[in-house]
Amino acid sequence: MSLLQIEDLKISFHNRERTLEAVKGIGFALEAGETLAVVGESGSGKSVTALSLTRLLPPPPGCQVSGKIHYNDRDVMTMSPRELRGIRGKDIAYIFQEPSTSLNPVFTIGMQIAEAIKLHFPQEKDVTGRVIEALRAVGIRDPEKRHRAYPHELSGGMQQRVMIAMALACEPRILVADEPTTALDVTIQKQIMDLLADLRQKRTMSIILITHNFGIVSGFADRVIVMFRGEIVEAGPTEEVLRHPQHPYTKALIALPLFNITGRPLTGHPDSGGGIEAA
Repeated sequence: MSLLQIEDLKISFHNRERTLEAVKGIGFALEAGETLAVVGESGSGKSVTALSLTRLLPPPPGCQVSGKIHYNDRDVMTMSPRELRGIRGKDIAYIFQEPSTSLNPVFTIGMQIAEAIKLHFPQEKDVTGRVIEALRAVGIRDPEKRHRAYPHELSGGMQQRVMIAMALACEPRILVADEPTTALDVTIQKQIMDLLADLRQKRTMSIILITHNFGIVSGFADRVIVMFRGEIVEAGPTEEVLRHPQHPYTKALIALPLFNITGRPLTGHPDSGGGIEAA
């Protein structure tokens, strides 16, 4: 049994004027310890799919979600609010793409990480110690001092490391990384991706990487699914999709000129010589 199983997932948004079908009946599975990349341009439905995993989307009638979402053989779609609070952050954690807007500017980073720990581990006696260890695990120097810092006192790369520390503080089984390298320079992008790869290996957790950039997928993800206008148009082992794309949309994305996070063109695909970044 897969750790996460999605079947016939449909997501639509409604207002008085029209209905937007954001996701149109997709399905995929995530195995324990696996890294799955979900690739597509803005508006393809990848981020709302990720949010639906723990029912973080707006409630009806503004948003309608149907289908099956099974996590660890439990039906997320029928969970009570209390059950959902139990898996959000603890079992399935998120890293969002803009740490500067995700972190609260009026609280120290230590207080924000501690909040998650206290929620899911109320019996924890040394919360500060656990915060410091979480910061140390993501490579933040002098965590005993840094945990008292405010978000604006940290660089963008350090803020993203804080977001990763916050997500991992409760030891989730699944980490959803939604565009984790957006707005970071090339050098910092590579540091963040290397950090995620190292943490995945040490903690044997599963990762869902949401991205529009094929350049950060190669060498990181085990499998990839490509989304276009709310549908999965291609799926398979990462290197196979990169080297032998079948769908015209996938070929178009890979053919777009883009330098990967090392600053060098990707190699190995006979038709491109580069990764992709859809506008």
